[in-house]
Amino acid sequence: MGWQKQTGYGRRSRGETLMGRSKQIFGTALKSRDFENQKTEARINVSVLNTMATLGRATFERIFAT
Repeated sequence: MGWQKQTGYGRRSRGETLMGRSKQIFGTALKSRDFENQKTEARINVSVLNTMATLGRATFERIFAT
């Protein structure tokens, strides 16, 4: 576990998982032909992925026992 914290493995793993999910949902190529439209399409794809990641992320709350 020490090497994972030192190298940032967990963060890298989450990034790779998110890219894999992106390829499953949107495919490996952009659909637009024009470069400006491709930039817009990529921004939309990233926005959708960020929203999905935020909604699917667990939240933790500390509960104090009395």
